[in-house]
Amino acid sequence: MSREKGKHYEEQACEFLCSKGFEIIERNFYSRFGEIDIIAKKDKVLHFVEVKGRKKANALESITSSKIKKLIQTIEYYRLLHHLQSPFCLDAIGIYGDEIIFYENLIM
Repeated sequence: MSREKGKHYEEQACEFLCSKGFEIIERNFYSRFGEIDIIAKKDKVLHFVEVKGRKKANALESITSSKIKKLIQTIEYYRLLHHLQSPFCLDAIGIYGDEIIFYENLIM
């Protein structure tokens, strides 16, 4: 996915999250382990959100176990860097044309 398309999908995801009462804290947080597309907060819980978009196929199929491992390492680094003890979860947003699907709490 090109950077321009990725940015477009992230914009759509941010609009969606805001419409659901989330506060966007940060976007595109990078570490040596990977990147978190969106960090948002709702009801005192931090949501680390991976955004995937496709025209037809299931976008979330590209979130492999190795990708999840890198996301978790990045989340741990972010929490350490900001001295955070608050509850958190890893979420994903799949965008298929005009349809947005929110998958909350991918790991438990």
